Amino acid sequence: MSDYLLEEATLSSGAIYRLFSGSVCPRPIAWVSTLDRDGNANLAPFSFFNVVSVTPPVLGFSPLLDGEGQPKDTIRNLEQVGECVIHISGEGLVEEMNATSAGLPHHEDEFALAGLEKLPMAGVSVPRVAGAPVAFGCRLREIIRFGDQPLAGNLVLAEVVSIHVDDAVWNGRHVSIDALRPIGRMAGNDYARTSDLFVVERPASGSAMSRPARGG
Repeated sequence: MSDYLLEEATLSSGAIYRLFSGSVCPRPIAWVSTLDRDGNANLAPFSFFNVVSVTPPVLGFSPLLDGEGQPKDTIRNLEQVGECVIHISGEGLVEEMNATSAGLPHHEDEFALAGLEKLPMAGVSVPRVAGAPVAFGCRLREIIRFGDQPLAGNLVLAEVVSIHVDDAVWNGRHVSIDALRPIGRMAGNDYARTSDLFVVERPASGSAMSRPARGG
């Protein structure tokens, strides 16, 4: 059993990253397209991602600064054009999604690198990935910055203004896991499938787990 007091700097940033990515998992993946002010497209995956609000509908993802403390193109583009499209790719596009994680020079197009077609996304100027089963057109609400040191996070809060979803995935009430085939990010190069599910019924409101009867 190990205990660490982080204010004593007993763990490096790299070690904390490995502990986070190996234990906070599986993590959903935001596949985010953006544009810079000149109209150049960028596409990149981020696994520090989740829903943060339903009313209003807001998604949050956090690109880390690189090893030199520099922001990703996604952050630069959001500062210039405050819009993005957040895709849920599913397993069917995992190779293409992984290809877009490559570090390309600024202005180079990850859509072209991965052989992906662009389509317009309602409500925003940023294009979406043609084959992605779910896409959320978003406008930037806020970027919360946690510092300027390497691996510092930039929490992007993006309000959803439009949704694209394949009919095979969504029937208006439920998402078909079989059709979406969602994946989760693990540590290193590992991903997880959601093909092995189990059910745990939620307790009724106000109820608690059964307790032993009091002895008399």
